[in-house]
Amino acid sequence: MNFRIYNVLLFLVMSFSVQAQDYWSKIEKKEPTLGIAQIYQKFETPEFELKLVKASQTVASLSPKENPRFDFTPGDRLEIRDKDGLYHLGDINLRIKKTNGTWKSYSTAAKRATVQPLEVSSDILAGADLSNTLPSDIPVSINRYYELDRDHLVIRFEIRNTSDQSIEIGALGVPMVFNNILEGKSLVETHAQNVFFDPYIGKDAGYLEVKRLTGEGSVLLVLPKENMSFEAYRPLLDDPTPRSIVFEGFHEWMVYSKAYAENEWKGVEQWNRPTSLILKPEQTKNFSFKLVLSKGIRAVQETLIKEEIPVINGFPGYVLPHDVKAQLFIDYKNEIKSISIEPKGALELKELGKTPKGQQKYSVTGKKWGRARLAITYADGKQQTVNYKVIKPETEVVKDFGNFLATNQWFDDPNDPFHRTKSFISYDYEQKKMMTQDGRVWISGLSDEGGAGSWLAAVMKQLIQPEPSEIKKVEQFIDSTLWGGIQYNEGPNTYGVKKSIFYYEPDSLPKGTYSKDINYKTWAAWSHEHANDPGRSYNYPHVAAAYWVMYRLARYREGLVDNRSWEWYLKNAYQTSIAMLEKAPYYSVFGQMEGSVFLYILEDLKNEGYTELSSDLESRMKDRANHWRALDYPFGSEMPWDSTGQEEVYLWSSYFGYDEKAKITLNAILAYMPTMPHWAYNGNARRYWDFLYGGKAGETSRVERQIHHYGSSLNAIPVLTQYRKTSDDLYLLKVGYGGLLGGISNITQDGFGPAAFHSFPSTLRIDGISGDYGSGFYGYAINSATYLTYDEDMGWLSFGGNLDVEGDIVEVDITTASKSKIYIAPSNLWITLDAGNFKQFTYNIKTKQVTISLDEKNDFTPNAYLRVNGEKNLSYSKLNGAYVIPLRDSSVEIKL
Repeated sequence: MNFRIYNVLLFLVMSFSVQAQDYWSKIEKKEPTLGIAQIYQKFETPEFELKLVKASQTVASLSPKENPRFDFTPGDRLEIRDKDGLYHLGDINLRIKKTNGTWKSYSTAAKRATVQPLEVSSDILAGADLSNTLPSDIPVSINRYYELDRDHLVIRFEIRNTSDQSIEIGALGVPMVFNNILEGKSLVETHAQNVFFDPYIGKDAGYLEVKRLTGEGSVLLVLPKENMSFEAYRPLLDDPTPRSIVFEGFHEWMVYSKAYAENEWKGVEQWNRPTSLILKPEQTKNFSFKLVLSKGIRAVQETLIKEEIPVINGFPGYVLPHDVKAQLFIDYKNEIKSISIEPKGALELKELGKTPKGQQKYSVTGKKWGRARLAITYADGKQQTVNYKVIKPETEVVKDFGNFLATNQWFDDPNDPFHRTKSFISYDYEQKKMMTQDGRVWISGLSDEGGAGSWLAAVMKQLIQPEPSEIKKVEQFIDSTLWGGIQYNEGPNTYGVKKSIFYYEPDSLPKGTYSKDINYKTWAAWSHEHANDPGRSYNYPHVAAAYWVMYRLARYREGLVDNRSWEWYLKNAYQTSIAMLEKAPYYSVFGQMEGSVFLYILEDLKNEGYTELSSDLESRMKDRANHWRALDYPFGSEMPWDSTGQEEVYLWSSYFGYDEKAKITLNAILAYMPTMPHWAYNGNARRYWDFLYGGKAGETSRVERQIHHYGSSLNAIPVLTQYRKTSDDLYLLKVGYGGLLGGISNITQDGFGPAAFHSFPSTLRIDGISGDYGSGFYGYAINSATYLTYDEDMGWLSFGGNLDVEGDIVEVDITTASKSKIYIAPSNLWITLDAGNFKQFTYNIKTKQVTISLDEKNDFTPNAYLRVNGEKNLSYSKLNGAYVIPLRDSSVEIKL
């Protein structure tokens, strides 16, 4: 790497990752109280090496015996995090009230004191009476035990009501403190030392999976053992460890949450119904969870079954379009006693018998738009919840989205001093108005992710569902605002992209231009010069994608695009790709969000015979791929750690045959992109700081796990691409499709696309502005497809289509919005359309013959352009490698 670029990147990482001394300065001033200066207690279990701080008996380290140098907990920060108020594994939080009283909070972390050790025997490794570290007025005694159960490490809390009256425990939470503090570490160090963890908030079947950033090695599962229902997942905002782009924060597993539901979370519909516990005088109740290692990410469900935890599989996932007939499989040793639906009538559930291996099978159909919940009760008393999000049919979601962008977000003011007229601009859904001003100038400046999101989404919508009236507005946007506005147009080869065309420079504009109600006294209020800077590479893929979509509409459709030729659009897409490398070299060494578009541009340059241009682009991209190949973990960004560069790094690594680097990248994606029976977390790629940069300003502008931010659908691109290479890996299809449908799950009934959904239980709703959602819709638009696969136990499964099996024939009706891509796993058959729509297809199980039906022609689609992996020798002419299939007024059938 160029030494100057290296120094710049090092400076950027140092700038974003706050210096260690400053980062910890407030904590270091506190007096140490945890007792780490005293000796530790060390234990070995069949799976772990456990170390406890003797004074507090909290966990100092938890290492798998297979790799004892690795610590699941932040033990490397123990000498800093040894103060009052900082949580550790082994702590507990409660809210209690007596009859006619008020809730009072208690925590073992609030004020540390040496706990009283208890005598232990048999399988109990250590025990302590926690009274010394709790207020004297607490009406319960709490003993904590570390013990073995069938060789598994168990942490158990024994709570006894010591008062003379019944008490109500309205909140009981156990902090899940694992090592997700990335501060001060390089990418190599974080992947070697840190973890991410994801919750399945599913009551008695709930669990937490803790995975190394590499995605390799054993997965730590936190599983309920006794009275440990996973009811809620609360962020521990009172822990003084600084939350930032290098630390998402800790959360606690809540068994009871009623006290919070009545106060901080009042009026917010929770994932599960909040409950509490009445504890009578002298009554004792135990709460315990066990720590279990799973042999890798793909083995999680196998481990759950072994540990007698109910396992759910939903296809195509838990985002459920109205017209989709989903399948649900329940794998548990006990019979199902009852299933209820909340709210009533939101879902329709039909029992379909059992699979050969004994799984209970159901069909699930969405009936009412919005969140829905299945509440399952088993014969042994265990309860489990499955959270669904019911949406409109995908075609309607996308249609409404395009209409909202073209009407509510269409900005047309010829007097705008920033020359943004005729553009799709950011929108505040709560105030129901366009965002023509914001203290973060890019939000209103039509560039960067937070500003470009709306127009990028408006263009990408046309790729899968072209609408002539909307395309005319896209053409106006390109001619009036994009070309020569957002992008320089000052002569040959001036394709640089500005950071924003809105800026803050009050002395150069008339008084009253800027609102007095907006704070422009921050770093985010760029001057005109700063806003014009073409040096941020992440702005270029948005522009390149817009040109690429318009090229394909002009090339493969008729009468939709008439402002420019298809040649102009394709060449501008190429020139923009090259400009990123030349005008933004510092950031372009990283993988880019939407960077996959550069590969699609390359493929079309080759198809069109632009040999010189394609060779140039390919050569330059190979230089980037060679750089990534030389790195251990080649997917950084301007942030110290990120989850957006993996998309492009994977695709180029795979394209150039760097399979080992592609595998490393994919494994890292799987570390932060889980699959579990909950629409919010299924396929949800980890993002937690963009509510600051692309979300609504105010109380929700904070570090917070974002639900289906653009990372979900972008990371679904490499995951599903890999699935088509290894179609026996159903895990990839579940993860990838979860991210794909997650990408449209937050669009409202009237078509507004928000930045993301807020995961804090005090909020649990969409963000208030459109922000950077466009990058997410890009992921959905280019990746939407119908998949057909077969599982030996569960049978035929479809994603993006409704299937029906009769004899040897599997018939699938397409339900995606694009209706342009089909993958049939048993035959490894990938079929795509450059124009036209699939209606349905059939697959003959015995002969492997596929029959596809194409929709009838329309005014701008007289021909379909069909591509099939592998030569099929169809009797049609070709254009750019695609079969040209004349459409007619009725459906056209083709046999493959």
